[in-house]
Amino acid sequence: MLGKLFQRIHEAERRFSKSFGQDISTPAARRRAKWHFYLSDHGLLRTVWTNMDQIAPGVWRSNQPSPARLRKIHAMGIRTILNLRGQDSYAHYLFEKETCDALGIELIDHKIYARSLVAREKFLKLFDIFDELETKKPFLFHCKSGADRAGLVAAMWLMDKEGASVDDARRMLGLRYAHLKHTRTGLMDHVLDVYEADAAQTPMSLRQWFHDRYDPKAITASFERKQARA
Repeated sequence: MLGKLFQRIHEAERRFSKSFGQDISTPAARRRAKWHFYLSDHGLLRTVWTNMDQIAPGVWRSNQPSPARLRKIHAMGIRTILNLRGQDSYAHYLFEKETCDALGIELIDHKIYARSLVAREKFLKLFDIFDELETKKPFLFHCKSGADRAGLVAAMWLMDKEGASVDDARRMLGLRYAHLKHTRTGLMDHVLDVYEADAAQTPMSLRQWFHDRYDPKAITASFERKQARA
């Protein structure tokens, strides 16, 4: 009963958040879009909590930056941002794209999810983006909260580019960044667990594993079985 109530509240919140915030072309529309950004997209919380951290020299992670924070990021010398929320039609993206264009920041959009896994090709493309970003330090990548998607990508970067072990990289998915592994977003941790188990039997790089062994359906199914046992 309580679960159904929370589900209804969540669905009502989603309907409300999708009902506005898709236009910044007029002063009135911009005001509504700001309300969407700060309330529906939780931007108000992010004014005091940036979840920003430098995980390697010139490599930064954070939650969704506001236009004001983008100007501070620009002042730090960052000229490239990887947006893990992908291109969107709502206020958070409209304001980010507008501000990045005005500041001369390159915005790379590559959408992944925190509670479900994308196809192999999306992750392989992410490794291509890594190769590009390596020449563009300092750079920043972000998702909405900077906890889950950003955590997985931070772990992947450390293993692929910095030679980190799985154990060291796994720290990118922790309470320090407000990541909760015992919820559905624990799927991000499970990807690393499956890679670690496969690599223990047949040593391979993370990049090679995504190319040869990554199976989103099988990984999701094993994660759901693990959750059911918990």
